[in-house]
Amino acid sequence: MVLNYIWIAFFLIGFGVALARLLLNGDMAIFTQVLTGIFDMAKTGFDISLGLVGVMSLWLGIMKIGEHAGVIQIFARLMAPFFAKVFPEVPKGHPAGGSMVMNFSANMLGLDNAATPLGLKAMKELQELNPQKDTASNAMIMFLVLNTAGITLIPTSVIAIRQALAVDQGLVGFNAADIFLPTLIGTFISFMAGLVAVAVYQRINLFSAPVVAFFGGFVALMAGLFGWLHQYPPEVMAKYIGLLGSLVILSIIVLFIAVGAWRRINVYESFVEGAKEGFGVAIGIIPYLVAILVAISVFRSTGCMDYVVGGIAWVVGALGLPTDFVPALPVGLMKTLSGSGARGLMVDVMKTYGVDSFEGKLAAIIQGSTETTFYVLAVYFGSVKIAKTRYALTCGLIADVVGVIGAICVGYWFFK
Repeated sequence: MVLNYIWIAFFLIGFGVALARLLLNGDMAIFTQVLTGIFDMAKTGFDISLGLVGVMSLWLGIMKIGEHAGVIQIFARLMAPFFAKVFPEVPKGHPAGGSMVMNFSANMLGLDNAATPLGLKAMKELQELNPQKDTASNAMIMFLVLNTAGITLIPTSVIAIRQALAVDQGLVGFNAADIFLPTLIGTFISFMAGLVAVAVYQRINLFSAPVVAFFGGFVALMAGLFGWLHQYPPEVMAKYIGLLGSLVILSIIVLFIAVGAWRRINVYESFVEGAKEGFGVAIGIIPYLVAILVAISVFRSTGCMDYVVGGIAWVVGALGLPTDFVPALPVGLMKTLSGSGARGLMVDVMKTYGVDSFEGKLAAIIQGSTETTFYVLAVYFGSVKIAKTRYALTCGLIADVVGVIGAICVGYWFFK
């Protein structure tokens, strides 16, 4: 229901602003610009969905092998103590636990394309446990909020973009991975905010041994990983980060296939069975994805986003606070709406101010610390035809806002 109101508001506010620009400023091209943006985004939504077919078929096929081989159940058992506290409605040993673990793992490695099909599979399995098929269950809400606020261990794509821009700008010895630890801390802040917000709604006790152990282990892992990578030169560090992400994912694929072969299951037929599911899921999300992207396009192309950012800058300046973070702020605002839009804004900030500037670094940290809340809610809920999302959007936005604020604070801490 909340998404319905927001979707309507994007169109009505955007149209009102466009009309004002025509009547007050004589902007004769504004409505053509808006209409072109709508058509382009509709095509983009369709193209993205079709592009997901291959990736979803691949990963759901691999997941089916892991499920038949029993590997997914092993992953789920390892995380069972933590998941039992955070997802009390999910029965012990249910396949949804394994899918959620794999989804979180892919998100931690910054592999969005791998995380999406795994997340959609988890939603389908959670829907099987849902007594009200049109209403989001507590487990679904917790999963989606933690997904949108997911911890990013390695911001692979952000580092790759920074490295490419540094070459274009003639920077020698540039450390594209210098935002690694700040981004990791930023995502941890966002993750904790989302977890606490949902836990308050669902009255979940987070001061239990499994939850404390999970986060304590993560902090130790974070410190150890940084200590290991920090000893290498920038270019070597970047290579190790890229290698780590690729190696872990490929190792998982080979592990699933090897265990399946060892247990004498028909690995090929299992893969095909899962891949067929991926095709259906990808096609089913087209209407939901197109709907949210065209609304975002109207809000963005009419300049509403610029007005929001300008207003924030004025308020921050009036309070006597520094405003040098404001140029990077649109990345955080856009990231809740569109991942590709936020990526474009991040590149624009880096090109305008320099990839090694404070604004450029902050834009990269925000890009790696936040998630596309509206996109995730629209696609994931749409894939299982959930109409009543309850408080999912509220908690997701809390995680995003806290994540952006945390990213800005971390950026000042490391680079100012």
